[in-house]
Amino acid sequence: MRDVIIVGGGPAGLNAALILGRCRRDVLLCDAGCPRNAATPLTWGVFTRDGTPPFTLREQAHADLDRYETVERREIEVAEAHVRQPGFEIALTDGTRERTRRLILATGLRQELPKVEGFETYWGTGVHSCPYCDGYENRDQAIVAYGRGHGGCGLALELSCWSRDVTLCTDGTDGDLSRKDRSRLERNGIRIIETPIARLVGDGVQAERLTFRDGRTISCSGVFLMPVECEPSHLLEQLGCDVSETGVVPTRNDYEKTNVPGLFVAGDASRRVQFAIVAAAEGAMAAFAINMELIAEDTA
Repeated sequence: MRDVIIVGGGPAGLNAALILGRCRRDVLLCDAGCPRNAATPLTWGVFTRDGTPPFTLREQAHADLDRYETVERREIEVAEAHVRQPGFEIALTDGTRERTRRLILATGLRQELPKVEGFETYWGTGVHSCPYCDGYENRDQAIVAYGRGHGGCGLALELSCWSRDVTLCTDGTDGDLSRKDRSRLERNGIRIIETPIARLVGDGVQAERLTFRDGRTISCSGVFLMPVECEPSHLLEQLGCDVSETGVVPTRNDYEKTNVPGLFVAGDASRRVQFAIVAAAEGAMAAFAINMELIAEDTA
């Protein structure tokens, strides 16, 4: 039986494996190789690695892990995960099964893009989910907040940190904006367009403008999406893990523990703040908590 199995090879899973490897734990890291940030050219906001391509970071992380003989990496998807007393059992897509004392799910979230022509084309280069990751590269340019209601208002105001040319687009609804929100947006010079969007247009690399179904066009270097409900991993349901209405897992005691004893969730699936460096820190915290639990068990 393994000490720890980690599902997911993003920043959270990789850093958890690194810490546990240094604790000399028997670790299996399973990574399906489909990271959420695959379309993102560069990773920003990572100490000493600001602006590094995501796959370069992954390659360096893999090289770091290869120094630790107790850590095994497999490029494979986990099909099933179940509680088995003691511990857990996972089934891999090649038909093999593994048992473990502790389990970390670092599967992240799957982003569902709005059904707007051009959004998928420019996902990662002109359509973004995080102003803190990509706002600086769009500074002082025409940018769009895509959303509605109080959340859409909040996103538009947040974007004013990077540009004074911000438009809130609700894509064909009245936006569910309160009078107070509308007044606040107006005071801060943020336009509201409630007309349905026709498409996002650019040169194939860089987004340039949004066109609307009424024929109107506005300049647009970037569209930032309001956080939306994301589909959580099916493994969470199999394991009986609590999941919020927005698709994230409520964790306990700041150590990424879930309601299922021995199960930890780290990374985007456990927080709204979806920074690579925060995910890595959560992986480290989960690894620390697991190592302390295993020490307590083994020395009782």
